[in-house]
Amino acid sequence: MALAPGESMNSNSKPSGRVRLGMVGFGTAARAFLPAVSRHPEFELAAIVDPVEQIRAQAAAEFGIATYARIEELLLHPGLDCVYVGSPTQLHREHVELACRARKHVLVEKPMAASLADAQSMVETATISGVVLLVGHSHSYDEPIHVMHNLIAGGDLGEVRMVNTWCYSDWIYRPRRPDELDDSEGGGVTIRQGAHQFDIIRLLCGGQARTVRAKAFDFDPQRSATGAHIVFIEFANGAAATAVYNGYGRFASTELVGGIGEWGFEAPAHAPARSRTAAAPEDELRAKQERAKHAIPGRAPYQPHFGLTLVSCERGEIRQSPDGLLVYTDEGVSPLKLRTDTSPRERVIAEFYDAIIGRRPALHDGQWGLANLEICLAALHSSRNGCEISLTHQCAPKSFYSRETPARPV
Repeated sequence: MALAPGESMNSNSKPSGRVRLGMVGFGTAARAFLPAVSRHPEFELAAIVDPVEQIRAQAAAEFGIATYARIEELLLHPGLDCVYVGSPTQLHREHVELACRARKHVLVEKPMAASLADAQSMVETATISGVVLLVGHSHSYDEPIHVMHNLIAGGDLGEVRMVNTWCYSDWIYRPRRPDELDDSEGGGVTIRQGAHQFDIIRLLCGGQARTVRAKAFDFDPQRSATGAHIVFIEFANGAAATAVYNGYGRFASTELVGGIGEWGFEAPAHAPARSRTAAAPEDELRAKQERAKHAIPGRAPYQPHFGLTLVSCERGEIRQSPDGLLVYTDEGVSPLKLRTDTSPRERVIAEFYDAIIGRRPALHDGQWGLANLEICLAALHSSRNGCEISLTHQCAPKSFYSRETPARPV
């Protein structure tokens, strides 16, 4: 029986003990979740599925878990409660729907799909099956974004009016599968990295985006892909936002946030330039698999940053700093030092668990992920056709995870 939005899972879909998780795809994104899974007292990694035999052998030796070559085999693993889907984006719909029909709760990587039709089908299948569908990781889980949201919601700064976010990286020249550079398969900067930016913007601006106008760019014919964009978004509440992303690696937005990298670790002042010469697909795949062995650690000494986000409210501004936030009002600048005892991915797992046991509905559910994807695809359509795009799948957040004492003055 399908569940209404926010309704608790029925007793058949609640785990009876610890939550046993299976992972579909065991690359960088999946490995980055391992510290968060191990730190949650109610989760355990039960099994993984990956088509590469060497990856399966390494996982079995390293973690002592069951490994499978096909998702159908994984879904028969005894006592499995939920599935993380980190396979290539164009496979998300198939894998998510198989898991949902097997009555497993699903955490799927962003972007949730390569098309709106696929995303809508995933949401419908999860609803009919009565299971949780969560979309993440996303940088809206970062502590600075959480506290920005809390400050806006508190009302002391007045209504949010503008949000601007800028991120500059070397994304285009990192090891890539061909599909990761192809818009039609859920690749390129606007879909894969814009999904982070638009998630942040929607959370801070109330969720219900109204229109999109954008320009996307492909600067390098030797590495042809959507590698940069400027996106303008208007919201139903009167707020407006811009998202700027450049993935060509000449300038790094770490310079805008005190030299702190995306995951809260100090970044080198001048990172070595990556090769701009196209490699053979098999060489890129080997490099990508090697990179996955050194996935992102769970915790860091500084706050994570996806570039720099600057919020303008009626009576003040908020921006990120290495230690937290700076709040600008008529009285001056107030630094807020934020906690670093919970990593963004730990927050993902906590939200997933609470939704599974029916404690509270997920914010980043399938409908929220669908709304983020709609902006990604609308931005590309706007750029190709030189027009403003109206949005139809937007939604307000169902819930939010806040802290009683999220910040303290420095």
